[in-house]
Order: sequence, then C-alpha cells, then structure tokens
Amino acid sequence: MVGTADGRVRWGILATGGIAAAFAADLVDLPDAEIVAVASRTEETARAFAQRFGIPRAYGRWDALAEDADVDVVYVATPHSAHRVAAGMCLEAGRNVLCEKAFTLNTREAEELVALAQERGAFLMEAMWMYCNPLVRRLKALVDDGAIGEVRSIQADFGLAGPFPPSHRLRDPALGGGALLDLGVYPVSFAHLLLGEPSDIAARAVLSEEGVDLQTGALLSWESGALASVHCSLHGGTPVTAAVTGSLGRIEVPQGFFYPDRFVLHRDGQDPEEFRADPADGPRNSLKHEAAEVMRALRAGETESPLVPLEGSLAVMRTLDAIRERIGVRYPGEDAAPRLASV
Repeated sequence: MVGTADGRVRWGILATGGIAAAFAADLVDLPDAEIVAVASRTEETARAFAQRFGIPRAYGRWDALAEDADVDVVYVATPHSAHRVAAGMCLEAGRNVLCEKAFTLNTREAEELVALAQERGAFLMEAMWMYCNPLVRRLKALVDDGAIGEVRSIQADFGLAGPFPPSHRLRDPALGGGALLDLGVYPVSFAHLLLGEPSDIAARAVLSEEGVDLQTGALLSWESGALASVHCSLHGGTPVTAAVTGSLGRIEVPQGFFYPDRFVLHRDGQDPEEFRADPADGPRNSLKHEAAEVMRALRAGETESPLVPLEGSLAVMRTLDAIRERIGVRYPGEDAAPRLASV
C-alpha cells in the first residue's frame, strides 16, 4: 500500500523530454495522482519542467530523485538506452517504477531489472500504454472469447516519413536508435498481446550508415500455424494500422492502432460491427490509463500488473533481440555490465 493519508499517489518523473511532458499533462486527469518531484541531467532543465507543471521539487541528478522517500513511484522517461541504469537506480533505492518502452536495450538488461525488482519487493511495469487502453482491452477480450475464431494472421505497421538526420536520436546507436526499438515495439507487442511469444522469427532490414535500422520487416510464426507480419520505418510514413484475421472473421483497426478510437469486427455471415472508444475514457492518445493501472496495482499491494506482466515484457524483448540478430543491429557496449552511477 502506498500513497498519502488522503489516498493520493506521489509520482516522480525521471527525464524531461516530450513523452515525460505528455505523461505529466495526462496525470492531471487523475485526481488521486500528484507529481512531487522531477529529475534531469541538469538542474536548469529540471527546474524549467517543474515550473511548467507546478512540481515542488526539481533535481539535477537522477540519484537525488531515486533517493527521495516521499516519492511512491518513478516514471522513467529516458531514451531506452538509459532504462537499465535509470530504472535500476530507482529500484535499488526502493522506489517503484513505471519504465518507458522499449523496456530496455536487450533481454539481459530486462532480466536484470526484473530480478532487481523482485529482490527489492518493488513494483515494476513497462509503460506499454497500448495494453492499458480500454478499446485495445476490448479488442483482446473479443479475440480471447473467440469472436473471430482461431487467430490465423496479424498485420501491423508503424512508420514515420522522416527524414531524420544522422544527428537525430533515432539514428544514434549509442541511444539505441533505429526503427525497431522505437516504433517496431508497437507492432511486435500487438502480436504478442494476441498470440504470445512466437516460435520462429524471420526478418530483413535496411540499415543506416550508423548501423541502425531505417526500415525493418519481420514475419513471426507460432506453432498453431498463425503468422504475424510486422513492419516499422523511419523513412516512410505508413498507415499505422492493424488487422487480425481468424477462422471465423477479422478485426480491422484504423490509423493509430495502438491508441484507437474505433475498430470494426467482421464476422462471417454477419454485418460489420463497429466498436468506438467511450468518450468518458478521455482522449484516445492519453497516457493516463497506464498511470491509473500502476496506482491500482500499488494500492492492491501488487508488484506487477496483470495487464502488462513482466514475463510478457521479457518475451517482447526476446523477440526484439531475435529480430536484431537477424538484421545485424548491435548497440555499442550492450554486452558490458551496467554502471549504476550517480547521474
């Protein structure tokens, strides 16, 4: 059980980029959430963010936030190359953690975070907000209940038009750049949500001069015979849609499949049925649902969320690792032991 006497859960935010700002803005919609501290690599940046969102404490060092005993849970919003260090630092200090996706650079780092959380008895969750979206949860329930029969195939894509210069973080190997970990994690996680971990993986990619993937396509297969075709790109805007085909019908998700406002269920021999997001759930692109799930789990004394289970996050990382192995992308120093320095 965490929180103040009035039931409010106190958040710390580690990093001050765009996703951190979006998360802070969406927490306003949760009256029982309170942001009490923020940390950045510089005190100036932290203070500016704190002033923008009315946060009482600003730290120019990550470890200062990790050691703040008034913080119930830390949202780690750094680039994924820093997730192991940042989230690990917070877990070491006894903080609960919501960590952005991709969960880490690779499976080894993810396993280390999970082991550390279990050792400390702390809550840990990957910020796969798609899994917490009410309409995505409805889609999964329909598939699990057999609305389209046995799943035969999945298609999902996420591509940005770019172009991104070599200096951009998405092309920086030191920051875990490339399309796969930043964008491809969504199509891969969508396939995992409905079918679990694949039994076989094939992949091809176009690499940049820096050695990161500019475009990747993968074919995932399961022992059931199901297939998933997933695609991500940094040099071509795609529809960002998804489709699930089963033995008795299909579900089509229009643009923005990981935060949809609607999807259409086609059952063989029946008229199409449209499912729309409930306006009461707020904007379809809100991050508040994952924050609400974290707070629910903390109040219930849970150390992980059933919506975003840790084994599921590890399975996705194993798939991302396998795709990277097949396309020949490797990041500098990822074989080295993590350095839990004060930063």
